Amino acid sequence: MKKKAFSAVLAGAMAVSLLSACGGNSQPQNIADVSGTASSEPASAATSAEPAAQEMTFVLNNIPDGLDPTVTNNSFAQYVILNCFEGLVTYDSTGAVVPGSAETWDISDDGLTYTFHLRDGLKWSDGTDLTADDFVYSIQHVLTPATGAQYVSMVTDYIKGAQEYYDGTGTAEDLGVKAVDAKTLEITLKQPTSYFIDVLSMWVYDPIQKATVEANGDAWSTKAETYVGNGPFKVTGMSMNENVILEKNENYWNADNVTLDKLTFRYVLDQATALTAYESGEVDGVISIPSSDYARLKADKAGVQTSPSYGTVYYNINCSAAPFDDPLVRKALCLAIDRQSIIDNVVQVDAQPAYSFLAPGYVVDGKDITEGRSDYGLSATADVEAAQAALAEAGYPNGEGFPTLHLSYYDNDTVKKIVEAMAEMFKNNLNINVEVSSADWGIFYDSVVKGDYEVCAMGWSADYVNPMSFLPLFKTGDSTNNAFYSNADYDALVEQVMTESDPAKAAELTMQADAIVSNDYACLPLYYKSNSYLMHDNISGYFMNASGGLYFKDVKVS
Repeated sequence: MKKKAFSAVLAGAMAVSLLSACGGNSQPQNIADVSGTASSEPASAATSAEPAAQEMTFVLNNIPDGLDPTVTNNSFAQYVILNCFEGLVTYDSTGAVVPGSAETWDISDDGLTYTFHLRDGLKWSDGTDLTADDFVYSIQHVLTPATGAQYVSMVTDYIKGAQEYYDGTGTAEDLGVKAVDAKTLEITLKQPTSYFIDVLSMWVYDPIQKATVEANGDAWSTKAETYVGNGPFKVTGMSMNENVILEKNENYWNADNVTLDKLTFRYVLDQATALTAYESGEVDGVISIPSSDYARLKADKAGVQTSPSYGTVYYNINCSAAPFDDPLVRKALCLAIDRQSIIDNVVQVDAQPAYSFLAPGYVVDGKDITEGRSDYGLSATADVEAAQAALAEAGYPNGEGFPTLHLSYYDNDTVKKIVEAMAEMFKNNLNINVEVSSADWGIFYDSVVKGDYEVCAMGWSADYVNPMSFLPLFKTGDSTNNAFYSNADYDALVEQVMTESDPAKAAELTMQADAIVSNDYACLPLYYKSNSYLMHDNISGYFMNASGGLYFKDVKVS
């Protein structure tokens, strides 16, 4: 029987302008209201006698670690990937998961086999045919260890034979991904997974062109002439440190409904410089707003757009490195932070203090599953007495004997201010010395993945709207577990959630798992986030999904 895909209803408004470093990714309320609507007087172009050129420039404030959808999990890459590729499913402007390259799909009665029926006449941006074999190749490419896919667990955790294929103990014939014919793709799962359609919205499942990859190796995604995709736009220019130029892909299946002819993503790392370019009209939009300018820009109706985010801003604590392998030390760090002060005085926007890594926003039976949960002993303001008591119990009374804490972050103006505030709180509230360091995202994240850090800036926007986008972050051995936390009881609960078909029971198990991690203080949660960005009023039709992905396929310039 044919089944349509629907994303979960989102609830709970939050505000914060800080970008998440990973994940989509990836807002806890229905985002149907968040679209490209005017918030001030229309631009003068709207009254011009000549039709406005369908071209725009949008500023990104961080350079991604790469643009290969089968490799990166870096949210800084998503703006190019989401507009140049389209998987079996995609998002619409309401935040719902809808058919993409697949027009329809069937799900077997046992919930294990998904049969996708591709749209007629699918083509790559170079005009060659795109078939079910391309999806098979792409998934096999993700499962090839040399590829270095950072989201490989999103395939190995679900698809039959995927882990064995990755380990080299299974064959392509054993892998649960088959091309029945040119237009029919069959995916067989290890076990029933009620949210698998949501998982398929992740770009790790996007198709990549075999001929291009084999001819160019890893370099295929670094040059405009070899960056072949299947989305509404194609890359026609690329300078990884300056810009990526997109133009309408005439071979996209829905090209007739794409109005925008040219989209330039310009990299401007300094937020103040980017804001100057925006306010002077040099660019049409900017992905990040300097915290000190947020209130002014909003009051001036200068094009501030806020999209609710199913995500959390938190700091990783390396749970495998002494003295942070002691939950009491981690508890002391969590208690020493004045979250409200950071929200009010540093980020300077409305935000909800966070006491867990798991954000509110997932609703079951009309109720947010996090409603009424514990605060795990944490509060909006610092509890200095309790923080000092926890540190003393860990063997460091008044901070004596505690080694210098290394607090690291990636280059970003807002993150820098947060880190400086946190360093002062650790020093004043725990009497410990703090050393702060920063690096470009690529260098910073490489150190995080290797475990070469103590406490570091991090965050997570859900890759798909389901708690399972968060839970693997602390599962033993998961590729996204950069906190190196391990708890067998937690792992067992996550495994149960993955297979539970009853949403209410899955929610109950999820909250049990959340309590384990939170009571172990496996990370330092700060606040729940939303994404704020700037867009001039003559641009309409853009929309952002729950993972922070910004889509331009429906944009019109007036």
